[in-house]
Amino acid sequence: MDKTPGIRPRRSWGQRLDRAARRGLPGGTTILVMVLLTAPLGLPGQAQFLPAFTLAAVFFWTLFRPASVPPPLVFVIGLLADILGQMPLGSSVLVLLLTQLLVIRSRRFLPQKGFLFVWLVFVAVAAVAAALQWALACLMNWTIYPPVAGLFQFLLSAGLYPMLATAFTRAHRTLAAPERV
Repeated sequence: MDKTPGIRPRRSWGQRLDRAARRGLPGGTTILVMVLLTAPLGLPGQAQFLPAFTLAAVFFWTLFRPASVPPPLVFVIGLLADILGQMPLGSSVLVLLLTQLLVIRSRRFLPQKGFLFVWLVFVAVAAVAAALQWALACLMNWTIYPPVAGLFQFLLSAGLYPMLATAFTRAHRTLAAPERV
């Protein structure tokens, strides 16, 4: 936004609607894809795509469009992930909010380091997130689950991130760019 003093024409209703749609695209598409991932599509390992996708979406959009995914929206995304994924309530909320906090704190230097470095940071975040969700699920249900599920979740999250980041980057540069209005 231009900060110089002066008179500017008022934005039309269509321009304001377009700008709001561009700002809402990251959160809206994240929620839409989450709902689609719970539909009976018959994909092998489909249940594990939900936490992998939500973690990647919150990580990417917080890094490149933090205004589009404020903490209350991340809370709602985490709560929806818990409900749709039949996880203990609050586990995804905690993991996603901690991820957002970590990414916000590293926003100054992380985007300039290049994709490979960002991906390696995401891999570390995905490892901690998978371990934390596994531990929270065990603690909240008073049982020890096999750690293989957490390992699979980590590998799926780490492996999917490059594909998801490519799609998110295209949206970030075209559809979700509010400065283009």
